Amino acid sequence: MTTKNAEQTPKDLFAAEVKQADVDHHTPTAGAMTGHIVSNLVVLVNKLQQAKWYVKGMNANTLKNYFGDLLVQANDQKDKLGETLIDENLLTPTTQKEFTEYAMLTENGENKYHSAEWLIDNFVHDYDTENLFVTRAIRLAEKEDRPVLATMLTKIFGENNHNIASLQALLGNTPRAGLDEEDDDEF
Repeated sequence: MTTKNAEQTPKDLFAAEVKQADVDHHTPTAGAMTGHIVSNLVVLVNKLQQAKWYVKGMNANTLKNYFGDLLVQANDQKDKLGETLIDENLLTPTTQKEFTEYAMLTENGENKYHSAEWLIDNFVHDYDTENLFVTRAIRLAEKEDRPVLATMLTKIFGENNHNIASLQALLGNTPRAGLDEEDDDEF
């Protein structure tokens, strides 16, 4: 521990962290963008847990296992991203307040009453939204010469793309169906 940190209280250190996070989120930086990803993963974990517990229908047992696998993966991504941010001397959100403030994904208690197909489609859109942050964070990490962070984010991008394709296949769709803007209406 440095002398400066030894003289500061935990309250002082956290206040400085909050101030720095605010600056980073308005710049933006690779760390701040990755903080949004971590926060989105917290919400995604909650949604996957809820779906695993409540999914109904003929394929419920299979989907419970699949959602469980996605839950483990999302927890792993969150943990590894947090560790990478700390290794890079960057900030990672750690409180419910920060997760709520920085997450773009949303959760709702009503979700558990929707059909399996609705849940799957909702997860497709969650992973696609997550990838918006991931691609921005990759570009920022490359710009800031943070190859370790860029590599970690690129791995997550690939995993998310695989999840989108797998979930879309369950719905009988191609991987990008309903996600990309389609200009077909103009013709």
